[in-house]
Amino acid sequence: MPEYQNIFTRLQVRGPIYSGVPLSAEHNTRQARTGINHLFGMLGDAQVGPIYLGMTGLLSIICGFIAFEIIGLVMLDSVGWSLSQFIRQLPWLALEPPSPAYGLRFPPLNEGGWWIVAGFFLSLSVVLWWVRTYRRARALGMGTHVAWAFAAALWLYFVLGFIRPVLMGSWSEAVPFGIFPHLDWTAAFSIRYGNLFYNPFHALSIVFLYGSTLLFAMHGATILALGRFGGEREIELVLDRGTAAERGALFWRWCMGFNATFESIHRWAWWFAVLCPLTGGIGILLTGTVVDNWYLWAVEHNFAPQYPAGSFSGLPDPATLPPAEPFTAPSVAPALVPTPTAPTPLGGAVQ
Repeated sequence: MPEYQNIFTRLQVRGPIYSGVPLSAEHNTRQARTGINHLFGMLGDAQVGPIYLGMTGLLSIICGFIAFEIIGLVMLDSVGWSLSQFIRQLPWLALEPPSPAYGLRFPPLNEGGWWIVAGFFLSLSVVLWWVRTYRRARALGMGTHVAWAFAAALWLYFVLGFIRPVLMGSWSEAVPFGIFPHLDWTAAFSIRYGNLFYNPFHALSIVFLYGSTLLFAMHGATILALGRFGGEREIELVLDRGTAAERGALFWRWCMGFNATFESIHRWAWWFAVLCPLTGGIGILLTGTVVDNWYLWAVEHNFAPQYPAGSFSGLPDPATLPPAEPFTAPSVAPALVPTPTAPTPLGGAVQ
């Protein structure tokens, strides 16, 4: 018997097009365009549509498009409107926040004003999408767990771009829009405030980040491993217990030492994932507003070692060193040929 594996969906069940649970008259009708996509069927459900956008969804997409359009045009302007350079340097391009001289005032557009405008439309976009997520769940009679999980991510977003800059009194404390510039801001932020690794809320955030990935991977792997017994049909197995549920629970008791049900594992994973941005946002919010140097804070609270005085006295101050001489490559690289040596006699010792 060949080994059973189902990392990818092998069978695609295609039945009549299902337009979803009926909505009340106060909601807009769903777009009736539906179809079957084989590629989507390999990853999940092959049916595409019907689509319900609604007013909040439409406004969210419009605001998000405006924000990305502003960011893209400013980046394109920074390379002289050269499309080839824009594509080549895209990972390094940025839309920077205003300088510290402006504080919380609205600066000229070319000196950080576009950052505020883009941030406003992007914030409006994600808030409208949260409203859409909440209202769609209520319309279907679902719990609002997805909306509150999304709100945890929005908490970190607004701490970085709005709440902490307001508390610090300057828009310059916010994160720039860009790929590598965002990463550079993170590194500079950590160095400026005494190494963010000594921030206990940052440590908690990493714990929940790694923990959520581990729990989601273990849960997904368990369900895939039970696919031959219909393990993906979780609701039916909860109501009518079968082979898959018992085997999965037994496997977790054997390997993890505690019981996990189809409900409890999702609750564990939800909490781990939600607590990652929540604790991370708290750590960022406390940085600069309450704690100016996390290393000194960690030393004071016996969280980090206190280095003896003079431990680094032998190292020169980089500011006092002369500038380095420019490097010039040799005109001809030396050949990497080993130096010939005299052969060793058979006796093993040199005579």
